[in-house]
Parts: sequence; C-alpha cells; structure tokens
Amino acid sequence: MHEFSLALEVIDLARREAEKNQAENILEISIEVGDLSGVEADAFESALELVVKDSVLHKAAIVISRVAGKGICNACDLEFDMHHRLATCPQCRSFPSIISGGEEFRVVSLVVE
Repeated sequence: MHEFSLALEVIDLARREAEKNQAENILEISIEVGDLSGVEADAFESALELVVKDSVLHKAAIVISRVAGKGICNACDLEFDMHHRLATCPQCRSFPSIISGGEEFRVVSLVVE
C-alpha cells in the first residue's frame, strides 16, 4: 500500500515547512488527490489518520480534495470527465489525446502559527 508511505511523506513535508517557517503549530493542511493520480484517496486518508498521531499534524485540520479526471478528445475536441484512464469520449467514443486534469497529488497549503 503506497498510500501509507505517501502519508509519511506528507507528514515529513509538513514538519520541514513548519521548521523552515519557525511555526509552533500547524492548524490546517490541504491536499489534492486526483482521480487519475494512482493514489486511492480513501486509503490515503485512512493511512494519514493512522500516522498523524504523535506528529506535527496531530492537531491540524486535514482537508483532502478530490480532483476529477478530465480528458480532451483527439477526434472532436470535447473536454469530458474521466473516471479512469481508459475512458472514451462520451460524444464520439474516441480515446482522449490529452489528460487535462486529475493526475494531481500535492499539498496545496499549510496554515501555521
């Protein structure tokens, strides 16, 4: 389960940023998880809940936002939602030439004091 190691990395990143900014507390962390990122958002959230105890994030509000997958059809230029990488265009059934969203996995913000 690579979500567990990603949760540990998020905690380490938060710790480093808090130290760099001489912050005493992290109040909130916001994370984006794309539907096409290869990260199972629910498993990541569960892993983060397990490892957050006794870490710099133990008091922080954790906000996880899911980012829908988006594709642009190579045949008709329609932009459409993708729920998996092999989704076809709902208009003409072609495969997308460009995945334009949903591959994100990132810490968006930290609120510290």
